[in-house]
Amino acid sequence: MDKILYKLDKFEGPLDLLLTLIQKHKLSIYDIPIAEITDRYLEAIEGIEEAELENTSEFLVMAAQLLLIKSRMLIPKNEEEEEEEDPREELARRLEEYQKFKEASAELRKSEFSSRYMVFRGEEKIKFPVPEYSRRHNTDELIEAFEHILARRIRRSAPEKRAFSGIVGREKVSVDDMVEKICKRLAKSRRVSFKSLFPDSDSKPEMIATFLAVLEMIKLNRIRADFDEDKRDFIITAEKNNREDTAKGAFESGEG
Repeated sequence: MDKILYKLDKFEGPLDLLLTLIQKHKLSIYDIPIAEITDRYLEAIEGIEEAELENTSEFLVMAAQLLLIKSRMLIPKNEEEEEEEDPREELARRLEEYQKFKEASAELRKSEFSSRYMVFRGEEKIKFPVPEYSRRHNTDELIEAFEHILARRIRRSAPEKRAFSGIVGREKVSVDDMVEKICKRLAKSRRVSFKSLFPDSDSKPEMIATFLAVLEMIKLNRIRADFDEDKRDFIITAEKNNREDTAKGAFESGEG
C-alpha cells in the first residue's frame, strides 16, 4: 500500500493535522489509540526537510508530546498511581476545543459566502435612513488575526510542570459573558483595538469565547471591525444605532 504524503503547509497547525488523521481513520478523540495515532502522525511528518524545520517546529513539538504520552501509557502503574489522570485526557480536551473552533469558523465562512449571492429588493422610497454595516474586512482576515494572537500566546507561555499542557483548561467560559465584557469596554471608549480584547491575563478558553463574542456581535450588527493599516490591527467600534443599548447594558451590569 502506497504511503500517503501530507503537505504540512496545508494544515493550520499540529492539532489540525492530528484531527485530520483521527477523522480519516475513524478514531474517537475521547478514546485515542495513542500508539496507532502516534505512528501515523510520525509517518505524516517524516518527510519534513531540514529547511522547513523553522516553520514546522510546532509539528515536531506535538510529535514529542505524543511520544511522551505513548511512553507514559506503556509504563506500569503502581497502586498509588491508579487514580492519576489518563495522559490522553488533556489531548482530547485540546482536540475537542479545536474542533469546535474549526466548525464555528466553517459556519461563519459558509454564511458569508451565502450572503454574497442573496439579492434583496428594497423599497424605492425610504423615509428614514437605514444604518448599514460597511464591512471593510473579510471573515478570513479576522480569523487569521485571532489565530496569530493565539499562536503568539502559546509560544510566549511559560511551560508548566505537567508534562503535557493543554490549550484549554477546565474552566467554563460563557460567550454571553464576553459579549457583556466587550459592551462595557465600548461604553467607556467608543473604539477599542482587536488585540486589546485579549489581555495577557486571559486564559485560552476566555480568548476563544471573546473571539466568538466578537463574531456574534458583528453578525448582529452591534459592532464593526475596520482594519487600521498603520497599526496593523482591527479597530472595533460600536455601531451608531447600538451605542445607546451598549451603554445601557453596561449601566445595568453595574458599570454606570
